[in-house]
Amino acid sequence: MDTPGNGQLHRDAGGRPCRSAGWLARAAVSAAFLLGTAFSSTAFAQDQQLPVVTAAKPVVREIVEDDEFVGRFEAVDQVSLRSRVGGYLDQVHFQDGTLVKQGDLLFTIDQRPFKAALNQAQAQVDSAKTLVEFSKMQFERAETLSREGNIPVSTLDDRRREYLAAQAQLDGTEAALENASLDLEFTEIKAPFSGRVDRRLVSPGNLVQADQTVLTTIVSIDPIDFYFDIDERSYFAYARDARERGGVMQEGAGGLDVVVRVADRDEATFKGKLDFAENRLDEATGTMRVRARFDNKDGVLQPGMFGRINVPGSLPHPGVLLPDEAIGADQNRRIVFVVDEAGLISAKPVRTGPRIDGYRVIREGLTGEETVVINGLVRVRPGVTVKSEMTTLPPKVEAEGQTQ
Repeated sequence: MDTPGNGQLHRDAGGRPCRSAGWLARAAVSAAFLLGTAFSSTAFAQDQQLPVVTAAKPVVREIVEDDEFVGRFEAVDQVSLRSRVGGYLDQVHFQDGTLVKQGDLLFTIDQRPFKAALNQAQAQVDSAKTLVEFSKMQFERAETLSREGNIPVSTLDDRRREYLAAQAQLDGTEAALENASLDLEFTEIKAPFSGRVDRRLVSPGNLVQADQTVLTTIVSIDPIDFYFDIDERSYFAYARDARERGGVMQEGAGGLDVVVRVADRDEATFKGKLDFAENRLDEATGTMRVRARFDNKDGVLQPGMFGRINVPGSLPHPGVLLPDEAIGADQNRRIVFVVDEAGLISAKPVRTGPRIDGYRVIREGLTGEETVVINGLVRVRPGVTVKSEMTTLPPKVEAEGQTQ
């Protein structure tokens, strides 16, 4: 006969065998444990499969927004050297690409024909001086004889005419001598200002045509100008700010401070000042050309080089800043991905501004309280749940290669 016990059979009132209640309780506990273990394993596996992204709060601080324009550097002074006299090139006195100072001798035209012309002009001057002295003596003698009545008045007039003609001839020969002296001086072609010389375009022995043949070019290096175009809307804003500072736009907007960066540098590292704007807007483009001047003692900036200039375009105000890596594109708009406490991703359209201290200004779309995905944008999309790793953005990103 079966007796009830742990896990043993017993008979019910109908005589059918059945398990004890204790065994059933233990079975229920075991089933619950197995179910919980399976659920925990599934949740762990799902957590392991969530995309991992890096998220952070935007940087919020007081900023001054800059307007960015593209322009080109140009030399303050530049010249294409030509000879004022024609002749055969005799000597070149510089090395290609070197720095030259004002007054340095660069080229010499064959001077022998010009020295001969100078000697000839000098001889003509000497002859004219002799003729003047002789005609003067004749005129003075004629005056004495005329007062004594020994010669007619017409002869005195002839002696006066000869004397005046000799003086005029002397003036002409002295002018020719000066011209010959200038021609000889022009055979030495010197640097009109300090700067960097280009390569020689004519070799010695070649014929140089006066005022036509370009021998080389020189551009000044320090300081250097940067030209860029602004639209009509920007002009009104800058002109208004210039008036508030007591200046005018055409005279450099009161010396407004600007910065420029070039192709091999991420941040604006060269500082300068606006110093000129044209006196009218271009009717075809609706833009005005503006100039800024920069110190260039180390010669890094070169004429013809492109750059991006940042001009202060706002008053100080609280700004929201994000790295460019956190900003994506959705057709014709910019978006950022925001993650909530549950890890759910949503997209927010934003309007971006210029770069400041390594960050991009967010003009519209964020308040600064959101948690934004910084790294891992390729693994997220709206509606996806992610696992976010929080980080803190520094107030300012130092640019690599920033030297000035």
